[in-house]
Amino acid sequence: MTDAVLPSHPAIPTTTPMGEAVRTRPQPRAKIIAITSGKGGVGKTFVSANLAAALTRHGLKVLVLDADLGLANLDVVLNLFPKITLHDVFTGKAALEDAVLAGPGGFSVLLAGSGMVEYSHLTPEIRAKFLQVVEAMAPRFDVILLDTGAGISDVVLFSVSMADEVMIVATPEPTSLTDAYAAIKVLATQQKRQHMRLIINQAVRPGDGRAITGQLQQVLNRFVTTEDGQPVRLLHMGDIPADPAVRDSVMRRQLLLQATPGCAAALSVAQLANKIKSMLTT
Repeated sequence: MTDAVLPSHPAIPTTTPMGEAVRTRPQPRAKIIAITSGKGGVGKTFVSANLAAALTRHGLKVLVLDADLGLANLDVVLNLFPKITLHDVFTGKAALEDAVLAGPGGFSVLLAGSGMVEYSHLTPEIRAKFLQVVEAMAPRFDVILLDTGAGISDVVLFSVSMADEVMIVATPEPTSLTDAYAAIKVLATQQKRQHMRLIINQAVRPGDGRAITGQLQQVLNRFVTTEDGQPVRLLHMGDIPADPAVRDSVMRRQLLLQATPGCAAALSVAQLANKIKSMLTT
């Protein structure tokens, strides 16, 4: 395990004279994308890690930030054993630069501590520090992927609130789709999101994701509207097919794009990365 080398950048203020966190918008600034889900166990962290590797292959500087502060597992997926985590940064035991690691796919990683009960509910102090971390990293990368927890807890909602784009990962299972709808509804009403993007993982048949997106859009049209009275737009980003190679790579703690880059799921992740790269230039 080696430390990531951070690009140099001028210092930027992240607090007011009164000590309040503010969202500065330095240029250039990373596109911040939240990878979230309504239900746990849908492959959200798998998507975040492999998507980061695919984006890195496009020559982009990518950071994956483990935003599931209390139940972090990005380190497990990437087979990393961090000595310093965001917990150490928040408590002042370590500098932020020392917590940034090099991931196996060439991207950078900021890992959170696992089993930290104090992060089950965010205090104003932790919110401010979390925001400062994201703002400090934003000028140094092209893309920041926030690998959030599942559901609609205050930790998840605050993490998502920092993102420019929201991508919801779901599977075709009814419970996953029900929870995905609940998350979309909360994000639309509380954060005034006018559009969100959907990734269907473990798709069984080609076209599953587009059909599911259409069905969810119909429900949103009936029950969820934005401030201007328009329905929330749900954009289909793509499907990742059910593929035994995924389970094999997860069990071996390897990136799918490195272990079996030619499998169907890996090719689908690469297509997702192509779409995201197109988003960056529009």
